[in-house]
Amino acid sequence: MKLVSTIVGCLLFVLFFSFALKNTHQVDLHFFLNYEVRGPLVLMLLAFFIAGAFLGILAVTPTVFRHRRESSQHKHTIQALQSAAGTAAGAPQPDSVAPRG
Repeated sequence: MKLVSTIVGCLLFVLFFSFALKNTHQVDLHFFLNYEVRGPLVLMLLAFFIAGAFLGILAVTPTVFRHRRESSQHKHTIQALQSAAGTAAGAPQPDSVAPRG
């Protein structure tokens, strides 16, 4: 399985590298207030991909922290219930089986 993932990774690298080599044309990116940036198309695409990934991670961060906090609260509740149940009764005993004879 590790060999297959290595081969797939190498193929993807070659695919993206050849895409980058084919898209080296200069492009103009126009912003507001007549501000513009000029650069290779592949770098513009890479910059916007990275910006999108960063914004996606930022959007998910509050949800992740909320789930962690809730999980921690649930773990504390489970530990409290287990300790209360442990003091009320001992560990459960296995069922006894009568030998045949």
